[in-house]
Amino acid sequence: MPTLRVNNANLYYEIHGDGPETIFFSHGLLWSTRLYDPQFAYFKSRYRCIAYDHRGQGRSEVTESGYDMDTLYEDAVGLIEELGAAPCHFVGLSMGGFVGMRVAARRPDLLKSLILLETSADIEPNVFKYNLLNIIVRLFGVNIVTSQVMPIMFGKEFMTNPERGDERAYWKKELQSNKRTIVRAVQGVINRKGMLDEIGKIRLPTLIGVGNQDVATVPAKSDQIHSKIQHAQRVMFTGAGHSSTVEQPEQVNAAIEAFLKGLG
Repeated sequence: MPTLRVNNANLYYEIHGDGPETIFFSHGLLWSTRLYDPQFAYFKSRYRCIAYDHRGQGRSEVTESGYDMDTLYEDAVGLIEELGAAPCHFVGLSMGGFVGMRVAARRPDLLKSLILLETSADIEPNVFKYNLLNIIVRLFGVNIVTSQVMPIMFGKEFMTNPERGDERAYWKKELQSNKRTIVRAVQGVINRKGMLDEIGKIRLPTLIGVGNQDVATVPAKSDQIHSKIQHAQRVMFTGAGHSSTVEQPEQVNAAIEAFLKGLG
């Protein structure tokens, strides 16, 4: 299991493919590198795809502290530098997008482009609700809140399609694999600082994608980011919620590919 000691944490990472350019993937809260399996399969024949698990999630170390977004930004910067990935195309979904915006604004020398999926530059608007869920998880574990969290993470189409029952079961199991220590990462997301004042500094080519059924970061949040980053492109994924990379992978892959080809 490959790990690197970065910023006082052992971080798990994966590398798929060995193309001339690198796509660096940063996943969303409660998940892991598995969130990007459809993208690895699609891009690995042409790109070097690197993904990692955030501290306290997946197979990375559960540290005592360091779950604020600025520390997670430093984690990503350290990995990009240690793995010789710069300059890379940074893909961040939800929490990964919080990290990606910080890297693009503060260390643009490390990136060729920025791809933001299902994310927001605002502070967390659902603080009370998510704090309550976090308290329940701390006391009783993740299983007890699964029925409340799944519809937040996935859109209506994915959650109700009878042909996707096996996929729902897989992601339910992945969600329930989180230990109670996941509350540390959740608290970091709940308490995050906004980026609206900072993302105006981003001058990198930027693609913003959002599912039309995303209830966690509604499409208006992507409009807000789009208005702040000069020359950014925006795309909407039909029939996708907050986990578009697995809900509608064909649409996501096509959008990323068209964007990267457009960079020349």
